[in-house]
Amino acid sequence: MKTSSTRIGFIGLGVMGEPICSNLARKSGLPVIAHDLDPAPAQRLVAEGVKTAASPAEIMATSDLVFLSLPSGEVVERLARQPDGLLAHLRRDQIIIDTGTTGVSTTRALAQDCANSGAHWVDAPVARTRAAAIAGTLSVMVGASEALYARVEPLIATFAEEITRCGETGAGQVVKILNNMVLFETVMALGEARLMAERAGVDPALLFDTLTKGSADSFALRNHGMKALLPGDFPERAFSVRYALKDLRYALDMAEQSGVDARGARTVQGWFDAAIENGLGDHYHPVIGTLMGKPGQ
Repeated sequence: MKTSSTRIGFIGLGVMGEPICSNLARKSGLPVIAHDLDPAPAQRLVAEGVKTAASPAEIMATSDLVFLSLPSGEVVERLARQPDGLLAHLRRDQIIIDTGTTGVSTTRALAQDCANSGAHWVDAPVARTRAAAIAGTLSVMVGASEALYARVEPLIATFAEEITRCGETGAGQVVKILNNMVLFETVMALGEARLMAERAGVDPALLFDTLTKGSADSFALRNHGMKALLPGDFPERAFSVRYALKDLRYALDMAEQSGVDARGARTVQGWFDAAIENGLGDHYHPVIGTLMGKPGQ
């Protein structure tokens, strides 16, 4: 679909959305129009040729492909189904690409509604950090038909270095949700290991460095472990506990629907709940490691 007449719309210019939109504008060679409730990021993107829209309805009216980067599936569904929302303004052959993490059943229902109007819904949730979004090196997991994937892949490639077609509609969300579930459980294990090493008289930094040389090595160890748990760096405006809990609940919904006893995920949920109760809900989610070993937790 990447032709000289293709017009791109973008809704949601938050932590990930702004750099994704920036990469699209700089690398696609196509006109981009964007909207966010906060006008500041859209104004920053003007320097890169991005035009601003006053509403999602304006985005839908002027764009062939519409990228979404929104905080949750609940926000996506509300924006899609409200009286003046995305579905109300669909045009035939228009494509909506959801780059956030949205529940599988919601994704498939919205895709069916789009199909009923002759339009298309692509789930393309992104993984990795804001730094990767800025660098254009995200990993993206796509749910779409082969033909639809071929149309959108060149645009996704402007902000991703690894793009995986996971299957038909919803499959991208399945893989992303399970990716996050495994990450959260690994971060929990790293938090436990750090505290146990420290109390046994072993330097946690030495422990983590040694783990990178063995079978426990992982992306989570090298990033969430060594860059957050070790230095105790849990900033806000990163992937917070609240956002992580939202994604984990999607995984637990999948577990319930498929009859899987996901007790590891439920344990992580307990730590996320405890973090929120302790006023840490807006901090980077590895902060759960600071609660381990505390009485009453």
